[in-house]
Amino acid sequence: MKLAFFDTKPYDRPSFDKYCKEKGIDIKYFETKLNADTAELAHGYDAVCVFVNDTVSAEVIDKLAELGVKVLALRCAGFNNVDMKHAFGRLHVLRVPAYSPYAVAEHTMALLLTSVRRIHKAYIRSKDFNFSLANFTGFDLHGKTVGVIGTGRIGRVFADICRGFGMKVLAYDKYPADADGVEYTDLDTLLAKSDIISLHCPLTDDTYHLLDAAAFEKCKKGVVLLNTSRGALVDAEALLAAIKSRKVGAACLDVYEEESDLFFEDNSGHIMEDDVLARLISMPNVIVTSHQAFLTEEALENIAETTVNNIDNFFKNGRCENELCYRGGEARDCKDGKCF
Repeated sequence: MKLAFFDTKPYDRPSFDKYCKEKGIDIKYFETKLNADTAELAHGYDAVCVFVNDTVSAEVIDKLAELGVKVLALRCAGFNNVDMKHAFGRLHVLRVPAYSPYAVAEHTMALLLTSVRRIHKAYIRSKDFNFSLANFTGFDLHGKTVGVIGTGRIGRVFADICRGFGMKVLAYDKYPADADGVEYTDLDTLLAKSDIISLHCPLTDDTYHLLDAAAFEKCKKGVVLLNTSRGALVDAEALLAAIKSRKVGAACLDVYEEESDLFFEDNSGHIMEDDVLARLISMPNVIVTSHQAFLTEEALENIAETTVNNIDNFFKNGRCENELCYRGGEARDCKDGKCF
């Protein structure tokens, strides 16, 4: 079985090499992202493996199907970059529903602590032997209210971490889960009562720009925003305006809605053409990391093992427990392990 692997980074190879060798899968790494211009590289392969910023549009799906590709293996949980409706009947789409919720949740808390205690600024200042504490006053997390939007595995782990800090947890989810110490409420109430808001939901038509100008107006003045989920959950221009008006007191972003051509790459020698991102990064109360919340040794191992097992199970058994399906007009996990 031959696998074409797109958008390859150095940290991908060790784990995938190991698990592909165990399963006898012939893997070819391509550094380029999958899109309409690069889909031809999949000629002669049985499956392709993609990440969050590869483009799997209707045009790409048609091209892959014409080339004889049977499986699209996502090495991630999200699938908003895949035209699932068009994939139905053409490509079997497999994903990694959970690789390490702890990795993302812990990174989210790291961003929050860094922001409110000015750790990033203290590090830079002390490197110049400047040990002044001026403008470093933060605030206690204990006793604050955090609003968690999305209580899947990652959201629930983050909520547990927040409870460990003595925080009150409000939650909003279209499909509430059984989570200890979490008070579910409607979105407007969460926005109005939360000192900190953290996003942990998938990107869908319903959640696109979930936090827009109208939503920010409902928030407490000085609210701290955390987003380690998907960039387009937040209207970046509305966020910028909310920061300038002091409605948002701080923002910690591991994702950005126009990140696909920027994140995971070294752009230090180039002029930043995205004016919104450039202005956000220039703000003293904004921290941006480049979609690295997932990046732990444990998560990389789990991603590779699950992805390779997904592919192996499908080609050996004709089905996979982690297949996505569009039957019924909505993309969701396939109950019987085979979409079509």
